[in-house]
Amino acid sequence: MELYMKNYEKWVNDSFIDEKTKKELEEIKDNKSEIEDRFYQDLEFGTAGLRGKIGAGTNRMNEYVIARATQAFANVINKHGEDFAKRGIAIAYDCRLFSPEFAKQTALVMAANGIKAYLFESLRPTPELSYAVRYYNCSAGVNITASHNPKDYNGYKAYWQEGSQIKSDIANMILEEISKIESFSEVSIMGENEALKKGLLEYIGKEVDDSYINEVKGVSIRDKELDKSIKIIYTPLNGAGNIPVRRVLSEMGYENVFVVKEQEQPDGTFPTIEYPNPEDLKAFEYAEKLADEVDGELLIATDPDCDRLAVQIRHNGKITPLNGNQTGVILINYILSSLKEKNRIPENPVIVKSIVTGDMGTAIAKDYGVEMINVLTGFKNICALPNEYDKTKEKNFIMGYEESIGYAIGTFVRDKDAVSASLMLAEAAAFYKAQNKTLIDVLNDLFEKYGYYQENTISLVLEGIEGQKRIKRMMEQYREKYPNNIGSSNLMKKIDYEIQISTDISSGKESKIDIEKTDALKFLFDDGCWYALRPSGTEPKIKLYVYSKANTLELAQEKLKEFEKDVLEKLHSIE
Repeated sequence: MELYMKNYEKWVNDSFIDEKTKKELEEIKDNKSEIEDRFYQDLEFGTAGLRGKIGAGTNRMNEYVIARATQAFANVINKHGEDFAKRGIAIAYDCRLFSPEFAKQTALVMAANGIKAYLFESLRPTPELSYAVRYYNCSAGVNITASHNPKDYNGYKAYWQEGSQIKSDIANMILEEISKIESFSEVSIMGENEALKKGLLEYIGKEVDDSYINEVKGVSIRDKELDKSIKIIYTPLNGAGNIPVRRVLSEMGYENVFVVKEQEQPDGTFPTIEYPNPEDLKAFEYAEKLADEVDGELLIATDPDCDRLAVQIRHNGKITPLNGNQTGVILINYILSSLKEKNRIPENPVIVKSIVTGDMGTAIAKDYGVEMINVLTGFKNICALPNEYDKTKEKNFIMGYEESIGYAIGTFVRDKDAVSASLMLAEAAAFYKAQNKTLIDVLNDLFEKYGYYQENTISLVLEGIEGQKRIKRMMEQYREKYPNNIGSSNLMKKIDYEIQISTDISSGKESKIDIEKTDALKFLFDDGCWYALRPSGTEPKIKLYVYSKANTLELAQEKLKEFEKDVLEKLHSIE
């Protein structure tokens, strides 16, 4: 019998599995491909925690997979010592289906293992979970969210004591503990009443909300100087951002905030959109309509767990989107120019970005004497640096950002934060409006000064077992065979992050790179153009990041298209 069938039978016959779940499994008994997809592997616990489709099975998000992962996480926390475990764990959740149930179960498994759970009374944004870990000086945190995945997904993000997501060292310990749990009978769980009575479960809310909101308001640089009459259109995309984003903008005096009614209330079915990702322009359909009705100037959208922010601008009467890189450089330029004017740039200042984020921000930072540091993708890597600086006092972290619309301003949260980014974007837009400029005007000014940077991210979605295998083949074959020239651009350097080697193409000389190992490739050309390839860590896709640079917008766009065409042809040819 195939392993996936053995796993299926084990679940069907396990006395700890409830009847509702068994009925769900009984309904697929004649569908071998569905059984295989649900049971061919355990849903992998990586540095992003767990993420997958909701349903019964080892390769799905459900109460049993969560209970086992939480038992393993509790074991790891307890192995760090009694004093460490006594600090407890903060737990939050977003609007997704079963998020409240999964969060409560996480809390009750932790409680059964002697670890106090601080559980939010209702949904909260991801950055507030990070803040709560720090607020209560917890040893760890968990957020039940699948970020911007489709509605049939949910997830489990694990955090460590600094308030940032766990890195591979802790993830590997949790994985090892998971592997030791052979039966659900080995998972401890406590009743809610008992946990409350023993002080091992505490519901939290307003106190943390107020403290977090005050910290967010503190990122403002020009609060008292601004005319805040700018018309802002906001959509939380039926997620967790509705209350905190609106509260911050209101308390800071932005009274012309119009909320998209159809996407205002939390709803894990996301009734207006197929894919609740604000990077997808379709997510702005309702916001654009409202903007046209009220002559909105700044359009902002946050994803379901409110850690990512997308932006559109009314410019010359037309609504124009900004991508993540462009929003990032506008923020960098506004923050650094404002801090310089007020003589507030700290000593040894740094901004941190991912290896697949564009280079325009680096050029701007350099102008202000600010160091740009590149790390692997993910805010667990970006926020590892302020965690380090807390101890060494060596440098001062100003902000971190990624091309995938994630921004962290300041150090009070150790994850991307769309609440503080919303406030800072509103402030920048209001500031430049007083100069008769939109944020598109500002971007064009930056292009004139630093060169025309263009970019695109293309995702090839390849689902299931065969898709996983093909992504692996693509990475393996592309490592061996890649173009040395694309149009007039000549390859200068290849970086293979899996073997941590940078190769100079003309000399063949290899040098070690000081960055963690990951499955990614980057190709840099002599004219400032480059592209990178990596499998997604959270979704069944391989991602291509393409960047061009030229003296004119037209030439930059032309180069971008050349790169996209050439690389995609080679990828598609790999069966």
